[in-house]
Amino acid sequence: MEFIFQANYKVSVMNRYPLTLFFDSYCPVCSAEMKELEKLDTAGNLRFEDIHVDDFSARFPHIDPVAANKIMHGVYADGTMILGLDVAHQSWRAVGQKRWLGILRLPVVRWFSDLGYLFFARYRYGISYILTGQRRCEPCAKLETESCAIAEKTETQKL
Repeated sequence: MEFIFQANYKVSVMNRYPLTLFFDSYCPVCSAEMKELEKLDTAGNLRFEDIHVDDFSARFPHIDPVAANKIMHGVYADGTMILGLDVAHQSWRAVGQKRWLGILRLPVVRWFSDLGYLFFARYRYGISYILTGQRRCEPCAKLETESCAIAEKTETQKL
């Protein structure tokens, strides 16, 4: 994503809303963040799409659900795609909260924060368990298994 540090930045971003967030509903921490964003989004700047719904690929053929399971994807109304912490930063910006996340997008800090994000994304179920006592949210919990179909698909594609 292109960053514009000018007085008209807010106007240029506002014209790009809504920002659609493609998220992992099986992750307790991720789901909690989406619920909080949804509650704070009084201006309607955000849309929320679960990558695990049955018709996801049909509705969003341009978003690979396996890739979106590895790193969060976001798409602005103009089609611009953003990934990872850029999605988190821009989604919180859209609701006027957590402005400090902008620090994580500064050139030198960005590299380290992106590594931290990738670590979190890869181990989010274990981290969720430590933070919430729950590894997976309802859809997978009902299956009484450690793995979900999309995670299995990811592993199969690696082979």
